[in-house]
Formats: sequence, C-alpha cells, structure tokens
Amino acid sequence: MTRDWSALPSANSLWEATAGPAHAFPVLSGERQADVVIIGAGYTGLSAAHHIAKSGLSPIVLEANRPGWGASGRNGGVITAKFRLSFREIDAAHGRAMAQRMYEIAHESTDMVEELVSEFGIASAALTRTGQVKAAHNETTLKAAIDEANWMTREMGSAEVRILDKRGVRDETGSDIFVGGVLNPGSGGIHPLNYLRGLADGVARRGVPIFQESPVVRLRKENGGIVAETPQGAVRAKQAIIATNSYSDLTSATAHMQRTLIPFRSAMVATDPLPRNLAGKLMPTGRTYTETKRMMRWFRMVDNRVIFGGRGAFGKQDSQAAFDALRKAMVGIFPDLADVPLAHKWSGLVAMTMDSVPHIGRLDDRTLVSMGYNGAGVAMSSLMGRYLAAFVRGETPEVGLLDIRRMKAIPFYPLREPAVRMVAGWYQFLDAIGQ
Repeated sequence: MTRDWSALPSANSLWEATAGPAHAFPVLSGERQADVVIIGAGYTGLSAAHHIAKSGLSPIVLEANRPGWGASGRNGGVITAKFRLSFREIDAAHGRAMAQRMYEIAHESTDMVEELVSEFGIASAALTRTGQVKAAHNETTLKAAIDEANWMTREMGSAEVRILDKRGVRDETGSDIFVGGVLNPGSGGIHPLNYLRGLADGVARRGVPIFQESPVVRLRKENGGIVAETPQGAVRAKQAIIATNSYSDLTSATAHMQRTLIPFRSAMVATDPLPRNLAGKLMPTGRTYTETKRMMRWFRMVDNRVIFGGRGAFGKQDSQAAFDALRKAMVGIFPDLADVPLAHKWSGLVAMTMDSVPHIGRLDDRTLVSMGYNGAGVAMSSLMGRYLAAFVRGETPEVGLLDIRRMKAIPFYPLREPAVRMVAGWYQFLDAIGQ
C-alpha cells in the first residue's frame, strides 16, 4: 500500500493546542535487531515496550506517523473502569467468576494509568480520579442506572457507588435537564496527548528505540523470527506486537486486523475559556460525565473550557454536520453556552468489536495483538501493555473474555459502514422521541 504520510491530517484538537513540546523521534533507516518489534506508538505499544524492557528484553517501537497522531492523541481523556458490555450482562451470559475477573481487570486498568503517570513523572498529564456521573435523561433510564448500581453494590462489592437525585445531578453538572443519576468512583480524566508524550519520552529515556514516520509495510516470517519492513529499513525480531487498533488499515501489513473491528468515528468540540462566573457554575466538582441516551454524549471541564463529545460522526474525515449536532446537544444541556464560541473541533476512530470487549493474545507463535477497546481505551490499552509483556515472556495471563480466541470477524465486512449508519440512525431516532 502506498500512502503520502505527510498528507495525513492532524487532529486540530484542544490537546494539540495545549500539549507540551513533542519529542522528534528518528525515522528508521537500515536494519535493526530486537527481541520484540512493536507496531504502533500509542498507549498499547508504549506500555508494552515499557513492560517488555522491564523484563530484560529489547523492544523497538515503529510508528507510521508520530506518537499521539492516532486514537491516543484524539480521545476525550476519560478514564473508566468498565467495558461496553456491562458486568451484569457478563454475569448473566458467562457466570459470576467471569464477571468478577472482568471487574478486576477493569479496575486494574485505571490503576495502571496512575502507575504509569507516577512511574514516569508525567505531571502534565493532569490526571484526576474524581469519579464519573452517569446522568439520566428520563425516569426509565434512571431506573435502569439505579438497578445496575444496586446490582454492582450487591454482587461486585462496589460500595462507593452513589445514587443522585435531580438536585444532586444539577449540583454536579449545572444543568436542569437530568432527572437523576449515578456517581461511580475511581474514574477520572487526563490530558491524553501529554500522557502519551510522557510515556514516549519516558520509554525512550530508558533506552527503548522509537521510530516515527516509519510505517510497517510488510510483516514476514523468516528463520524462526519475524521481519517488519518499513520504506527505509527493517527490524528483525523474535516476536511482533500489532498495536494499531482502529488505524490498522494504514498499511497492508496490518490491514487484515481491520476485519475484526468496526471503526466508529467519535467527534469532540471544546469551547473558548468560559467567563469565571460561568466556569464556576458548570461541572464544579471536576468529574467526567456521561448521559444515558443510546447515542451517548459525554462532557467534562478542562481549564475552564467545556469539552463535549459523542458518537455519530460518519465517514473517513471530520464532519461539520457531526460538529453541528454536538454543539446543538451541548447547548441543549447547557443553554448558557449558546453564545460561547467553539475553539476546537476534532474526531478520531473508536474500534468496536462484535462482542463489545477488547481482545488480546497470540495470532501465531510470533505475532501478538491487542485492540478493540470500544471507546474505553485510555485505561484498558495502558493495562494491555503489561499483559502483552507477559505473553512475550511465554506466560498465559488470565484475561477472561479478552482472550483473542473469542474474537470474531465482522460478518459481511464490506457492508459495515452502511450498517453502522443504519443502526446509529435508528438510535438517534429513539433518542429524539425519548425512548
């Protein structure tokens, strides 16, 4: 596959505008040797490189563009201990032991972010662990959220979950439109690009080579090992890790992974800094927030700006229609923002899977993969780096439903985009009529 890498657009995000300086990594030239070659310098790849190096092995990281160009620099910076599939659904379908293991993995993931921020001293990541509020837009969804919270308290031991009435959610958000909600502790927020750049700089300082603008155009087995070829060089290794997630189709070497994923574009907007009186009124506790509609919106306050995001942006590029819909939804929740200009608009790809959970493990004796984070990847991808290192060492960590052997290809793959549009359109209709 031939691609003009210099033509790939940046995110034009709030994160790019406010991030610290980016370290310029070299382009791979010539041949290198490593124990493990890692394709992708996002959270997954860099966490894997860190944990592999701690094991005494030698990794090399190859990035097609620059670290943070993909999903790791385009997300909303929300950290949650959850999967798109609820723990109650996991319990019903797979039993209590599996639900408990998945609960442990989810909470381990948020702790991993805190561990990495501390390990590398990434103060600019501005990590918070203040919790997340799920705000209900009608009594039906509020009841469902309360039932879920009560089940989590009773069955999973989540004693800190709190039920909020209408006034409680109004005090939390500054909005009158919600009828109540649930506060989940342990979740939080982060500056995702500063976190990513801090990981890259920290890993590089510890001697792990990182090469940017070095897309892997061919991955082949050779003499008991594996060779990752780039336009100007190659890495010969014993094992390879594919950590490209929704951007797997950037080259033909990893494009086959895309058949297990449904790329879903997630759009975000950020306002200008708010006047002091308004900034103090909206989201004063500094938590992150989601709503209960099917086409879920999320929002948070960062440096006196409102960041508002959600699914429903279609196509391969940013969509003005999606940004307009986000602004309309934002003003619907926060009427005081009607006259506040938007300073940034951007989007990125979320990798959805058929069973709503990520997958990790071995594709074969030399190739490992972790991807499919379903919109909750900041924490989970950070943790998966540690599990990938365990697989590299020949261990078999217990990953529950994340086991790659459970991963399913997308049926009727060429029809995935119109199918996503159809389902999303139906969800938007149900949200519009209050169902």
